[in-house]
Amino acid sequence: MSPESIQSFLALAIGFAFAGVIATGYQMWAQRPASFRLLEQGASPSSFAAVPFLVFAAPFIIMRNTVRGRIIERRRVEFVMIATVIAGLWSLMSGTIVVMTVQVVADGVARLFG
Repeated sequence: MSPESIQSFLALAIGFAFAGVIATGYQMWAQRPASFRLLEQGASPSSFAAVPFLVFAAPFIIMRNTVRGRIIERRRVEFVMIATVIAGLWSLMSGTIVVMTVQVVADGVARLFG
């Protein structure tokens, strides 16, 4: 495997892990699962705050809804495959942002204390 492939796989895994952590943290804090319905509150500060949260939690929400839809509503396998690809690409992008942010912070700390 090339280093680029390994880096992409790790970004994908970190994206899914980060999405799961923040969605589960939200569920623990709010006592209800995270959902895209957070945007339905109209033009309020909580709706604007929900946008960055949903950007990073979306892969988890998409996969949770997809698995539940497959089990409960007997959705077709093709739909599950398409949703998985969308969640995976979204996770790859958000994981890349998380990795880049961690690198910037680590570099800043190293310059500050190094």
